[in-house]
Amino acid sequence: MVQECLEGCGACCIAPAISTPIPGMPEGKSAGTRCVQLDEANACRLFGLPSRPSVCESFKPQLEMCANGPVHALRWLTDLERYTLP
Repeated sequence: MVQECLEGCGACCIAPAISTPIPGMPEGKSAGTRCVQLDEANACRLFGLPSRPSVCESFKPQLEMCANGPVHALRWLTDLERYTLP
């Protein structure tokens, strides 16, 4: 089930590795690294802009990931990242 992002969460901008360029991070980012586009309030500075990477645009928060708050979401995404390593 899809849900709205949790205000101030930022888990999806920290936990996963992103292999495509991000403005300010031309090589992408490694898992567990905070994206440079995540502001002080844990909101994406690129949200809604064409410069936002397609992988970020396609990511959709899910109830089982986000319903229990930002700490749970970060842990859930970190585990998912680890379990899906090649």
